[in-house]
Amino acid sequence: MKKFSHKKDIRVGVVGYGGAFNMGRNHLSEMRDAGMTPTAVCELDTARLAVARTDFEGIETYRSVSQMLKKSDVNLVTIITPHNTHAPIALKCLAAGRHVVTEKPFAITVAECDAMIAAARKRGLVLSTYHNRHWDGCVLEGVDQIVNRKVIGDVVSIEIRAGNYGAPGAWWRSSKSISGGLAYDWGVHFLEYALQIMNEEMLEVSGVAKTGVWASKTKWKADTNEDAVHALVRFKNQKWLTLSMSAIECNPKSGFMEVRGTKGAYIMDHNTFEIVQPKSNGRFVRTTGRNRAGVWGEFYKNIADHMARGKTLVITPEWARRPIQILDTANRSAKSGTAIKLKYR
Repeated sequence: MKKFSHKKDIRVGVVGYGGAFNMGRNHLSEMRDAGMTPTAVCELDTARLAVARTDFEGIETYRSVSQMLKKSDVNLVTIITPHNTHAPIALKCLAAGRHVVTEKPFAITVAECDAMIAAARKRGLVLSTYHNRHWDGCVLEGVDQIVNRKVIGDVVSIEIRAGNYGAPGAWWRSSKSISGGLAYDWGVHFLEYALQIMNEEMLEVSGVAKTGVWASKTKWKADTNEDAVHALVRFKNQKWLTLSMSAIECNPKSGFMEVRGTKGAYIMDHNTFEIVQPKSNGRFVRTTGRNRAGVWGEFYKNIADHMARGKTLVITPEWARRPIQILDTANRSAKSGTAIKLKYR
């Protein structure tokens, strides 16, 4: 990759400036804060393009990716569109010689991830995924306590669980063919957290899914996300990770992740943590605390430092592929009824 002389020389654009979560504005603002130069917005909705021009004075606006790639000199494009469009748009941008960041999830399938990685390597381009939650306070605290300080000894297993009781909403995130499924939103964040703590060789994945409860009650009907999914990842050295997500959960539990070790357990949510440690008298000591603050700005700061100063890229495409491989393989396992060995360990 050819380095940029200054961070401000990195001209950035976004594909997608929709109203949900103000994500287009947030991405461009974070890129600007990291020293890069907001240059272009691509968006189908003309009303949102008008908002972009108000948000960023002098910003170029386009209604198609092809038009933006042809007329704009953007160097780095961030893709903020539905999940099933990440790979096709990224491949188009990479073919045009542009560096690419996709919103999370990286893609829906391993094959899509592989195609993007191959295209970026061929042209010497930066490719990453917006895992800003890599720097969430809960996982920064967890990695420090569990990995660095070993407060629960050697990690043996991780259990991730999240759920509520309610029908999927009438939008694309509730469509399995578009979103990838129930676990492709928060599940990707949770898996990325867990893999920071258990960053070891993976062997196989087994998955199961329950469907049909909400299908007749939603706009998406047969294409509605699963009602509940469960994935088991087996690691080398007899370690394992489970992910359970549900939209028919009738007994919600506190804490979305429990890490179990040889000398205790660590339970986390986004605000607090609890450490449970056994004592020689058979009792347990419980220690609670609040997580440190997150630092989301580190994502684009690292992108800019990588492109202008040659610093190591934190969220590599290979890293972003790891949670996608788990979910893609779990989907295939649920259909086949068998555990599936992983292509990438």
